[in-house]
Amino acid sequence: MTSVPATAFTLAGRSLRISSRRPDALIAALMLPVMLMLIFVYFFGGAIDTGTAYVTYVVPGAMLLCAGFGAASTAVSVCEDMRDGVIDRFRSLDVGSVPILAGHVAASVVRNLVSTSLVLAVAVAIGFRPQAGPAAVLAAAGLLLTYITAISWLAAALGLLAKSPEAAGGFTFLMMFLPYPSSAFVPIETMPGWLHGFADHQPLTPVIESLRALLLAQPAGSAPWVALTWCAGITAVAMALATVLFRSRTR
Repeated sequence: MTSVPATAFTLAGRSLRISSRRPDALIAALMLPVMLMLIFVYFFGGAIDTGTAYVTYVVPGAMLLCAGFGAASTAVSVCEDMRDGVIDRFRSLDVGSVPILAGHVAASVVRNLVSTSLVLAVAVAIGFRPQAGPAAVLAAAGLLLTYITAISWLAAALGLLAKSPEAAGGFTFLMMFLPYPSSAFVPIETMPGWLHGFADHQPLTPVIESLRALLLAQPAGSAPWVALTWCAGITAVAMALATVLFRSRTR
C-alpha cells in the first residue's frame, strides 16, 4: 500500500501540473502582489511616514498579501475537485482525506514560496536591503513557511465548505483583507483609535512585526512566539475543520 506522504506528494504534483496549465491564473497570482507593492511604494510611499524608507517597511506585509492571494487559489482548486467528482474518484481508489488535502496544501506552499520569493526579488530591485544574518534569514523563512502552511490548510477547509469555486474565492477574501488593518502598510498608531485593538491583536500583525525585525536585524521581542502560536492554532483548527468537512461531503 502506498504511504500517506508518497500519495500526498503525488497529488501535490498533480495540483502543480494543473496550475501550470492555467498560465493566466498563474501570472495573475504572481504579478498582482508585485503590482500592489509597487503601487504602495511609488504612489503612496512618499505620503506615509514610517521612520524608514517605505519599501523597507512594506515588504513583510507584501509577502503576506501575496500568500493570501495564493491561498485563495487553493480554496478554489479544492472546491473544483469536489464539484467535478475528482475527490470521489480518489476515494474509490481508497485514498483518504489526509493525503488528498495535504497534496493541495503542499502544492499551495510551493506556489506561495515561488510568489513570495518573486515579491522579495522585486523589492530588492527597487531598494529593499535586508540586514539579517544567516540565522535570522532562516528564522524568517521558517516563520513565513509556517504562516503559508497555516493559511493553506485554512483555504483547503474553506474550499470544502464552499458550494462553488466562485464562493470559495469569496470565502478567502478575509485572508486577502487582513493585511490592511495591521502594521503591514502603515503604523498602527496612525489608524483610528477604535481600530487599534483589532490591528494589534489580529494574527497577521505579530507575523509581520517578526518578519520585519528578523529581516532588518532589529529586536523582535515576543512577536515571533506570538506569531508561531497564532500559526499553530490556525493550522490545528483548519486541519480539524477540513477533516470534518471532508467526511461530511464524501459520505
